Amino acid sequence: MKRTINVDYLARVEGEGAMYLEIEGDQVKDLQFSIFEPPRFFEAFMRGRHFTEAPDLTARICGICPIAYQMSSVAAMENAVGATVDGQLQELRRLIYCGEWIESHVLHVYMLHSPDFLGYQSAIHMAADYPEIVERGLRMKKIGNGIVTLLGGREIHPINVKVGGFYRTPTNAEVDAMIPDLEWAYEAAIETARWVGRFDFPEFDRPYEFVSTAHPTDYPFMGDRVVSDRGIDIPVHEWNDVFEELHVERSNALHARIKARGAYHVGPMARYSLNFDKLPDDLQALGAELGIANECRNPYKSIIVRSIEVALAYLLALEIIDRYEPPTSPAVPIEAMAAEGHGVSEAPRGLLYHRYVVDAEGMITDAQITPPTSQNQLSIEEDLMAYVPGRTHLDDETLQWQLEQAIRAYDPCISCATHFLDLTVKRS
Repeated sequence: MKRTINVDYLARVEGEGAMYLEIEGDQVKDLQFSIFEPPRFFEAFMRGRHFTEAPDLTARICGICPIAYQMSSVAAMENAVGATVDGQLQELRRLIYCGEWIESHVLHVYMLHSPDFLGYQSAIHMAADYPEIVERGLRMKKIGNGIVTLLGGREIHPINVKVGGFYRTPTNAEVDAMIPDLEWAYEAAIETARWVGRFDFPEFDRPYEFVSTAHPTDYPFMGDRVVSDRGIDIPVHEWNDVFEELHVERSNALHARIKARGAYHVGPMARYSLNFDKLPDDLQALGAELGIANECRNPYKSIIVRSIEVALAYLLALEIIDRYEPPTSPAVPIEAMAAEGHGVSEAPRGLLYHRYVVDAEGMITDAQITPPTSQNQLSIEEDLMAYVPGRTHLDDETLQWQLEQAIRAYDPCISCATHFLDLTVKRS
């Protein structure tokens, strides 16, 4: 018997995507995860703009993770001109990134993914039975928003980040005012991890090749190297030697792949599994307590990893504030020069790569942006293909629910992933 499941619009994901599944007997005949959101031309309209505009322009790519786009863009521009941003300015960048991880991960855990495990259509439905849980999530997210507002100038599409640092840095009093909320939130994040750790997870470990940025001592937010658990260890400027993006006809998002091997996986599970030893001892113990020890390969359990990363972000924010001293200048001077620069950082959803070519007047002549969802799209499809066999006995509604849940486990940011394609027209 032939069965078809067609989901025209995926719910509880950012952007517009669809899924098509065709089963014949116990065999999957066709499965497609499609991104059909219209392209937004960001790489194209970066050309001809001054390099100093990059953080403000790229922040508009995503309303959920604008800091990631800003941090990858400033890293690429600073790499191009050979500038070094360190000390308290780099610490403030880590702090604002903590804010973004908090607000994005908490939104995913409480509003987008946990309703799946508890059998609700939405967080609004869930709130009727779990009001205190949802209120906790909203308070936790608001604290992340507060960090981004303080350092970025506003919650959405921040305007205070610049190439070389910030336009303004906060006072001690401003950052110290966040301490009570952060202390409460760290304990709330531990409770959150234990709460989601009790969910009923399908058995579904996957043989991913994990890829993330790398830092010598810290759990990575930013870095200048890219590593994997199968031997990749490259400086960021060698990105295009190892990775490539391909057009797939059904999707407006390019599919990224490792040239030598194919699909790979970026995001919380990759960061966690590649950098477990850089977590504080208490959070390593928490991971072991919740059954994921030093790695997690079950995408359904990524909600636990996100919760641990939220706890880490609150803890790091407290540590950064504790040793904070306002820098003597909010930014280091940057001079325009003809160059090519590369930058990576860890968006909540995974590694985000930027490359820019700048001319002697500081004008951008070429731009390349590779978002996490583009990099994960092949892994998502392979997960779905592996999940269906052995579960074809499930009715269509149950199977659809579980497959949508598998996609939501990636927290895909579909709007970020849409690209415009080069078009060649042959006329005769």
